[in-house]
Amino acid sequence: MRIAIYGAGSLGTILGAYLTKAGLDVELVNRNKAHVAALRENGAKVVGKAEFSIPVRAVFPGEMSGAYDVIFLMTKQLKNAETAEFLRPFLGADGVLCTLQNGIPEPELMEVLGADRVVGGTVAWGATMVAPGVSELTSDTDSMTFGMGAMDPAVSGKLEIVRGVLEKMCPVEIFDNFIGVRWSKLLTNAAFSGLGTVIGGTFGDVVDDKKARRLAQLVIKECIDAGHAAGVTFAPVQGKDIVKLLYYKNGFKRMLSYAIIPVAMKKHRAIKPSMLQDIEKGKPCEVDAINGVVCRFGRKYGAKTPFNDRIVEIIKKEERGELAPSIGNLALFNDLI
Repeated sequence: MRIAIYGAGSLGTILGAYLTKAGLDVELVNRNKAHVAALRENGAKVVGKAEFSIPVRAVFPGEMSGAYDVIFLMTKQLKNAETAEFLRPFLGADGVLCTLQNGIPEPELMEVLGADRVVGGTVAWGATMVAPGVSELTSDTDSMTFGMGAMDPAVSGKLEIVRGVLEKMCPVEIFDNFIGVRWSKLLTNAAFSGLGTVIGGTFGDVVDDKKARRLAQLVIKECIDAGHAAGVTFAPVQGKDIVKLLYYKNGFKRMLSYAIIPVAMKKHRAIKPSMLQDIEKGKPCEVDAINGVVCRFGRKYGAKTPFNDRIVEIIKKEERGELAPSIGNLALFNDLI
């Protein structure tokens, strides 16, 4: 089986290291010259919650050749249709693309590749690129999981193939209600990646600041309201009913969810949002595919999303250099609270 990880950045480097360590035939594909050079010379180095190095095969997109049985898509959602067109010739006759991106990327990819060639996965762990070829695992190893599913039930056999690959790294659960899985992951990203990028901090920094945690509560509530308005049933997260734990309609439940947030994020406190990493590198981030999705569904189905709207507005300013990520940016929400 030939496997490619297209967009092997912080997360993809760790995935590639684990799969290579398990003896699979994997290519790590990336455009960054320094990163590819480091991977070729020194191998992939994993630091943080796990520590190991392993020689890997790293290539540039233009060096891809032949057919792959599985392609993991791990780029930002900035040019998904264009990327899918590029990858189409490299998918084998029975090949499958598994998107491990944030947001809800499957529909656009299915339009290009066909519903029978696309499956989706959610990544329940975090990573930060600390140097070319070196990625820090920021989630505890015992908390790492993947969720998987597809919009088309005809690809169940391909789901099992991809599951067998990902299980070389950590447990994988296949969900019939995969759109619910996507929304549950979106809820976490919108709140903690979104606000972490606003303040320039980690998930733990959001949790520890009282105002930021309250804003995270409000972002989560908006996400659940928008999802419910669209007819979504949120899937459990690592066996926990996230709506039951974090949603509220009265003061007591609000206090309870506020108290639960630090417990829910305990094993993921060190995650630094990939959006923040992009902004620090002067690159565009995928806020439109995270908080922006909540806003679009809210507008479409009549759910109000003022806090997600404000996060998008602030992060766009950070992208343009008009604002710096800072805890002081929390004051920009004062008129909404």
